[in-house]
Amino acid sequence: MDRYQHGGWVYIMANRYRGTLYVGSTADLASRVSLHREGHGSRFCAEHGLTRLVWAERFPTMQETMDQEKRLKRWHRAWKIELIEKANANWRDLYDDLLS
Repeated sequence: MDRYQHGGWVYIMANRYRGTLYVGSTADLASRVSLHREGHGSRFCAEHGLTRLVWAERFPTMQETMDQEKRLKRWHRAWKIELIEKANANWRDLYDDLLS
């Protein structure tokens, strides 16, 4: 089976309420966020202390996941903040929700 047929996640990490943002994608959200929290997920996240998962959305295929990640990365910062606050007004760290 083609690896692009499996679903994936587009997610946003932050360091604090309305702080620095990072948009990424992955097939395994819990594992990827764990790496970010440990400082190994990306150099950008490690340098800026982005350890808080503030938004995530699942897509049915990796192709759709990667397409959405590319679109979201082109968005204005204000649009990303609006997206986050529609689903997570308090910018709560959603990582624990992944584990429960």
